[in-house]
Amino acid sequence: MTGRIHSIQSLGAVDGPGVRCVVFLQGCPLRCVYCHNPDTWDPTGGEEIDTDALVRRVLRFRPYWKNGGGVTVSGGEPLLQAPFVAEFFQKLHEQGVHTALDTSGTGCPTAAAERVLRHTDLVLCDLKFLTAADYRRYCRADLAQVERFLQLTAMKRVPLWVRHVVVPGLTDDPEHLRLVKARAESCPNLEKLEFLPFHKLCIEKYDRMGLDFPLRDTPAMNEAWLKQLLSKL
Repeated sequence: MTGRIHSIQSLGAVDGPGVRCVVFLQGCPLRCVYCHNPDTWDPTGGEEIDTDALVRRVLRFRPYWKNGGGVTVSGGEPLLQAPFVAEFFQKLHEQGVHTALDTSGTGCPTAAAERVLRHTDLVLCDLKFLTAADYRRYCRADLAQVERFLQLTAMKRVPLWVRHVVVPGLTDDPEHLRLVKARAESCPNLEKLEFLPFHKLCIEKYDRMGLDFPLRDTPAMNEAWLKQLLSKL
């Protein structure tokens, strides 16, 4: 089976446990206002590759996978290519490789997501907002689909990391962060909650592509500011 990839990062340290190879897939149905990978939106872009070739390519980095490392598939939105990811993960499991899925929880029907989760050792799910209205306004996404996906990960007992981007003036209210924490902790399979600081390193990509970055005038969230906010939770 073939799919389309955007790029491969050989030594990732923030997309799951240990040192990992991160495969970024092409295509995303969302348009999050703080998206830092607009170059992955187009589902027809990137490089076409079959699962066998991709397995061979990522296994070259196996000597570097320390401390529970392995392969993470990210995007774009990897569930937009769910059958491809399912086959890729199955073949990685046959090689004894730890697999992680970095997803927004959208992009495919529940049945297709379930087939991916059969061979997924860890899910990293972005919980972007807490209301359907905010999901529609800021992501063009459906919160109900995200909720169904989170329920599916619990039903399949797949370990879960929840991630939330903290954006000044948008998602940095302490009460909002407390509600995010409560929602994440309501997941029985939750292992970790990560609050990620908003940054603007992507502006060069938007400019190069002739796109408007919706949060161009929003200040970046620095680590000290984020630490102060989290101390109130």
